[in-house]
Amino acid sequence: QVQLVDSGGGSVQIGGSLRLSCAVFGYPIIHGCIVWFRQPPGKEREEREGVASIARGAYSTYADSVKGRFTISQDNAKNTLYLQMNSLKPEDTAMYYCAATFRVECVSRILGPDQYSYWGQGTQVNVSS
Repeated sequence: QVQLVDSGGGSVQIGGSLRLSCAVFGYPIIHGCIVWFRQPPGKEREEREGVASIARGAYSTYADSVKGRFTISQDNAKNTLYLQMNSLKPEDTAMYYCAATFRVECVSRILGPDQYSYWGQGTQVNVSS
């Protein structure tokens, strides 16, 4: 059974940093694709934005909104994915979720949230002045 457990959220000031973690159980993270989605306040599940993805342990993709500020990485020994978030802005405030899929097309791009079968429970990030 595949299970994702995400953590690491919190409250920071503008310009601050946080590192989110996504521990994966039930399959090796070098298989398939894992994405960090975020859902800002007032947005629906269908409006979750994929901000960073890593496919088959090698290919990373970022949304334009986070390029240069966020970095996705993984520790294969711990079967854990990380999202280092720097230079945080108020618009980064959201519930962040890691999600996984084995769909072939996930390698080349971040798919819509309905294409990901496995989800973490979410971790809240708040950025304020």
